[in-house]
Amino acid sequence: MSRNPVHLYRDPLDALWIEALRQIGLSLDRTDHAYATTDGRGRLALSSAPGLDPDDCVAQMVLHELCHSLVQGPDSFQLSDWGLDNETERDVVLEHACLRVQAALLSPHGLRQALAPTTDYRAYYDALPADPFEVDAPGEVEAILLARAGHARRAKRPWAPHLERALEATRDLIAAAKPYLPSDHVLASASEPPAGHPTGLLPSFAGGAETRHCGECAWARGSGRKKRRCVLSDRKVKVTEAACAHYEKELDCLTCGACCREAYDTVEVAADDRTLRHQELLAPRHGGYDVRREDGRCVALSGGQRLEQRGRPPRSLPLYRPSQERFLCSIYEDRPTSCRDFTRGSEHCLSARRTLGLSV
Repeated sequence: MSRNPVHLYRDPLDALWIEALRQIGLSLDRTDHAYATTDGRGRLALSSAPGLDPDDCVAQMVLHELCHSLVQGPDSFQLSDWGLDNETERDVVLEHACLRVQAALLSPHGLRQALAPTTDYRAYYDALPADPFEVDAPGEVEAILLARAGHARRAKRPWAPHLERALEATRDLIAAAKPYLPSDHVLASASEPPAGHPTGLLPSFAGGAETRHCGECAWARGSGRKKRRCVLSDRKVKVTEAACAHYEKELDCLTCGACCREAYDTVEVAADDRTLRHQELLAPRHGGYDVRREDGRCVALSGGQRLEQRGRPPRSLPLYRPSQERFLCSIYEDRPTSCRDFTRGSEHCLSARRTLGLSV
């Protein structure tokens, strides 16, 4: 008597990430001709089983490729291999940024080791500090800026909400299976997730090792002695509460300039703005003027040392090296109303800084 199976067995973790990949907009194929590659037309291909190492798994490989897409931005879905050069050392900095994003996504779920990369870059990954966005070496500034900007994209489409849901489901699935796993199983290296922050934001990557508090954070608004309002969560926080992963001690507009740079693309000039005195800086539009922009930034802005692209094609969001050189507005006293109304430490300020990799 023959039997026709109705249900097929598939690895649950594989199935979880293949479906998450589909929801984000990519199909998964297996190939004998590459380790991991995208075709720019909605297809991700991973090596078939004979081409994998013993500690490889589909979940980790899919996650790693999605981290590349976060660093490269949404346009990379239309480029083969996310627009990366896999044949030379040209894009090592982008690989480093990808690995930092991967660590940042996995750490809050206790999965930083369980779904760690298995390529030759593993040594770099393992050497990352507890906070993967910490500037741990001068030569890593570009990778960290790119990683922060990529990490911020996780909350936007096409990644959201599917990526975070897959991470949460993976955490729960591994937690249920871990008591039954042999000690040498790669998933047995999962750790207990850190306690969540009362605001619902990411807990500090450094755990309880730091003494930072919400009351000292640049994103805590107000002057209350016991409580402030957190811009990121829109919740009240105790000033003595241990800070989350988004903590920043202070914001300095002169070393930031995000709102005048590539984070925004238009600044309108009101009919009664004194900016109209500076016609040479304005571009006409229907019914009025905008302040002109060159290379993505306001023409009235000076300062900032751009990072070298190291032979890579220009990125849509140029990055700047932190330095003593200040960002200054040449028409500060005559700046548009929208610039005057822009508040340091506001939601718009946070959005601009995240876009340029200055804030987590």
